Amino acid sequence: MSNALIVDPEKCTSCRLCELVCSQRNAGAYRPSSSRIEVAVRVDEAIYFPMACFQCDDAPCMTECSAGAIVRDPVTKVVKILEEECNECRVCETACPYGVIRFVDGKAVKCEHCGGDPECVRFCVPGALRYAPAEEWSVPQRQSYADRLRQLCGEARS
Repeated sequence: MSNALIVDPEKCTSCRLCELVCSQRNAGAYRPSSSRIEVAVRVDEAIYFPMACFQCDDAPCMTECSAGAIVRDPVTKVVKILEEECNECRVCETACPYGVIRFVDGKAVKCEHCGGDPECVRFCVPGALRYAPAEEWSVPQRQSYADRLRQLCGEARS
């Protein structure tokens, strides 16, 4: 059984501590631009959406990566980026429907659940982030969250 990063945007206060601890753990510095999670903010509606890799079943980033640098772990089912294989073409960044793949120091990065102990979850005081069996966040629930996020992001660009 695999686990999922479960997001409850109603509990997010936009403290952004998740971004700081993620960047420290994964990049060795408190630099939110290096974080694998990002809190999208809609100030006018006071809506905060923690965004991290959705670990899509069809994983368009993996499908489109011609270098074979994106793979799914057969045990954990987490989609991972093999840094040494990344050729910096940025196709994965374009292929991701949620915009959660970033390029840091020339290499693609995304949430990989910190090896099964996500730092962001451990420090999320309001409880907006949980790491639990994937069955607790069904495909329709994930899709609903993703659709709402996509709608809000689309509205922000208009």
